[in-house]
Amino acid sequence: MAHIISINVSPKKGTFKYPVESADLRVDLGIVGDAHAGNWHRQISLLGQESVDKMTAMGVDGLKPGMFAENITTEGIELYSLPVGTKLKLGDCLVEVTQIGKKCHQDCEIFKKVGKCIMPLEGIFVKVLSEGSIHTGDAIERANP
Repeated sequence: MAHIISINVSPKKGTFKYPVESADLRVDLGIVGDAHAGNWHRQISLLGQESVDKMTAMGVDGLKPGMFAENITTEGIELYSLPVGTKLKLGDCLVEVTQIGKKCHQDCEIFKKVGKCIMPLEGIFVKVLSEGSIHTGDAIERANP
């Protein structure tokens, strides 16, 4: 079953995110207390641990959740294959996929180290449709086919 393995936030843009046990999600905001929160289409970023493992296999050592600036690290779901518009339940919250991938910041630490970053290809972005709290270990389910 797909689930959240890490929730990551940062108070400032351009820095690694750090893990927290839980987070509050708000409509028109995203994750309360995260620097990337706001009323826009990229409120929350998600990246699969399976994608992080690809970078580890390329020789990038010491990767931890949040190092790709993802808010939520998942396991058991191929995020980048979900079409835009897909609705997901994260615990009791409902989110909608708004974007797959993004332009890479070539000055990010991962790109500097290996000349490649997985987030621009396999990371996704969502906006909050139904607010509440999420916790490490919460299930992730598709809310529509």
